[in-house]
Amino acid sequence: MKIAIVGCGSRHQMFRNSVVEDYADKHEIVALCDSNAHRLGEAAQAASKPGTNGVATYLAADFDRLIAEQRPDTVVVATPDFLHADYIVRAFEAGCDVICEKPLTIDLSRLKQIVDAQARTGRKVTVTFNYRYSPARTQIKELISSGAIGTVTAVDFRWHLDRVHGADYFRRWHRQKENSGGLLVHKSTHHFDLLNWWLGTAPTEVLASGRRVFYRPEMAVELGLAGRGPRCSDCPVAYKCDFRLDLAADENLRKLYVEAEQEDGYFRDLCVFDEEIGIEDTMQAHIRYASGVTANYTLTAYSPWEGLEIKFQGTKGDITHRHVEVHGVFGGKRAHADEDAITTELHLAGEPPRQLAVPKATGDHGGADPVMLGYIFDPESMQPDPYGRASDHVAGAWSILTGIAANASIETGSLVNIQSMLRARGIHLKR
Repeated sequence: MKIAIVGCGSRHQMFRNSVVEDYADKHEIVALCDSNAHRLGEAAQAASKPGTNGVATYLAADFDRLIAEQRPDTVVVATPDFLHADYIVRAFEAGCDVICEKPLTIDLSRLKQIVDAQARTGRKVTVTFNYRYSPARTQIKELISSGAIGTVTAVDFRWHLDRVHGADYFRRWHRQKENSGGLLVHKSTHHFDLLNWWLGTAPTEVLASGRRVFYRPEMAVELGLAGRGPRCSDCPVAYKCDFRLDLAADENLRKLYVEAEQEDGYFRDLCVFDEEIGIEDTMQAHIRYASGVTANYTLTAYSPWEGLEIKFQGTKGDITHRHVEVHGVFGGKRAHADEDAITTELHLAGEPPRQLAVPKATGDHGGADPVMLGYIFDPESMQPDPYGRASDHVAGAWSILTGIAANASIETGSLVNIQSMLRARGIHLKR
């Protein structure tokens, strides 16, 4: 398979390295594309095989020429979220399939473009929801599907982003909804996809609230950071700021961003307390599903720890799943959790609760990434997947529709009906 990668920031590295290091006998990266010439050159150097002429590179304005000259079978889209739809549609129209970093896109108008183009062309897009492939999350799918707690009736789901990971969304392009859809789309797409997949259903109504309470100028003053600068690299109070990002201290970040600034003026280390930030850091949603299940969801981006807590209520009992990814954040240092930080408890009515052994694997995202990449790049060598973990444009759409509806609910203060929202835009999706 001939592969072109569009977007050469940090997210493309998983795909690039997988093809170059693990599947070079099956696939070839024939082209790389980015809006930034420096990042493009760095990516090409990393992707080139010794003894060859290297990988062809194209600036973003030349994407159509890339397609015409290199004729890739598949385009990997790893650009900022608001650009996904444009490249997906253009790849479809050129006869290519697509592998897309999450989220599929950020709003209804772009979603309609993708859905309509897929219907016209018959091409396919795979959305890389790696959380589905984690052994611990797959175990939850097995328990629910087997009827271990009977019929699931309600879910409580809390996701905590710590003050390193969470803060990072407020210093770069994600900080504006027109770029990312906000955290309820960009980040929560993973979580809403898990709920859709675990429960085997789709959301119908959403009522949400959200606001920015922590990453604000007033908090900077409260933390003793009055007189802060616009970015970390030249901030006069950076020496005492726990949120400082030193791009120059990390070789990968320095090459990707510091050395690339002169090309496009994109700064990766903007102050997380800026007034003009346009996304929320505290969000809650009540979600109703077609199956009758209801869920309460919370996301915070300034927690003292990172991970998830989820409880499934069922007619026979409940399942409680907890994953502590990072124990704490103190002065910008992260204490990563140990191997026993994932727990799953099964509590059936009339019986004492039981701690279940949680399966483990090696690799990024709890062992999820190698499994997912195996199914994407070498499916013939993988066992048939009884869990249905592959995600197409339909799964990608349903994963963002909860967040899009939640954003609309925050804006209007009203309950949002997703089918009404889709009908108003002429978007037709199967469940």
